[in-house]
Amino acid sequence: MASSLKKLITSFLLFFFYTIIVASSEPSCRRYKSIISFGDSIADTGNYLHLSDVNHPPQAAFLPYGETFFSVPTGRNSDGRLIIDFIAEFLGLPYVPPYFGSQNVSFEQGVNFAVYGATALDRAFFIEKGIVSDFTNVSLSVQLNTFKQILPTLCASSSRDCREMLGDSLILMGEIGGNDYNYPFFEDKSINEIKELTPLIIKAISDAIVDLIDLGGKTFLVPGSFPAGCSAAYLTLFQTAKEEDYDPLTGCLPWLNDFGKHHDEQLKTEIKRLRKRYPHVNVIYADYYNSLYRLYQEPTKYGFKNRPLAACCGVGGQYNFTIGEECGYEGVGYCQNPSEYINWDGYHLTEAAHQKMAHGILNGPYAAPAFNWSCLDAASVDNESSFGS
Repeated sequence: MASSLKKLITSFLLFFFYTIIVASSEPSCRRYKSIISFGDSIADTGNYLHLSDVNHPPQAAFLPYGETFFSVPTGRNSDGRLIIDFIAEFLGLPYVPPYFGSQNVSFEQGVNFAVYGATALDRAFFIEKGIVSDFTNVSLSVQLNTFKQILPTLCASSSRDCREMLGDSLILMGEIGGNDYNYPFFEDKSINEIKELTPLIIKAISDAIVDLIDLGGKTFLVPGSFPAGCSAAYLTLFQTAKEEDYDPLTGCLPWLNDFGKHHDEQLKTEIKRLRKRYPHVNVIYADYYNSLYRLYQEPTKYGFKNRPLAACCGVGGQYNFTIGEECGYEGVGYCQNPSEYINWDGYHLTEAAHQKMAHGILNGPYAAPAFNWSCLDAASVDNESSFGS
């Protein structure tokens, strides 16, 4: 009898501890109260526009940028909303305003430090390497230091604890790092030379995450790279007459896409290391590569035209893209139906592509671990209509 009772108690305890382990390994549902964003043009909601010389505004200051949704240019590098905008809509939060140029910033509104042209590595590093592209000086470390400087002011505007407010925020860490590769690629550096940057870029992203964890951050969405071999700019830059150089299904350049996968594998390895080091923090990998690449593989399934590699807004060549005659310049036209295109201006995507990507990340299967929305209204997370139209 005593033996049976002992077995029963042992079985119960094993079940109890197994339940605790399983429960603790699954991310809990959180109602995020704000979005804090760092990155480059993929998430820039107007920072570069406000930082630019008023006498020399950027291309995104002119139509047709913004024409699909906002009807006016907002500084977003698309015809409409970005992935960060669809995330905000999904969470029932305001569109995240750019920090630069904003009069009043608050946790309630969210804060966006992402800047067009920004790099993960500092400008001085590229100058030392002889990479002298005309890029912004607002690298990831500059964005993070700006956030640290204004954090006391942000916290002073609320009665809540500062760490608690940051813990209740979804921190979007990028996309960042793409420009670190773009600049040397467009300066004709060798791929082996460019690959040497990858561990440095990954470390810069990881260090920024650790800094924000120390400040109280608890949930990070960390995007990987894009399939650059499907970009109109890269397809034009590396255009070749050799048919075997192109993927027969998509028309993309596999060697460039493989480079993106190389970056992503190293990023995922580092994210796993961070999860082990900070088990109380949810570091989510956003698979931007596959959430976008599927659109090139089966474009008509997702509402796009067949072989959607050409830019909607641009001029010249097979991919409707010419360096120096780009979208926003006088005399450069754009397509009548941007929703049928994936590529917007040769470098960036259309609102329609952003919407599909955001849906795949927030509702799966392109986030690891997947978001847990069990505490939210089921109707708001069931289908793509929750992302607006």
